[in-house]
Amino acid sequence: MWDLLPAIRAVIAVEMVKQGLSQKMVANLLNMAPSAVSQYLSGKRGYRISFTPEVSEAIAQLSSDLVKGKVTDPRERICGICLLMRGGDALCSACTVPDEEKNHEINAP
Repeated sequence: MWDLLPAIRAVIAVEMVKQGLSQKMVANLLNMAPSAVSQYLSGKRGYRISFTPEVSEAIAQLSSDLVKGKVTDPRERICGICLLMRGGDALCSACTVPDEEKNHEINAP
């Protein structure tokens, strides 16, 4: 599970930059350091996982919604994407911890 979150975040960051946002804006929206976005873009950070078309579409839609300002806190949608990838019906441990801890864990490198 822990390899899924960096992979999801990396693709979201790449998609948002492709849609015209600066790395700094992406970092602010995803609550991460600009250096993390730079590392995602260069492939130095985030695991490379093949996504199903359904997961790719969910990531693309979340990225678009973030860029358009339709979503301000992506955590719930990221958890949904993780759930979709795992094919399960139960949230993973990163999605079931209290909000203040979840924010820290989801934003961990």
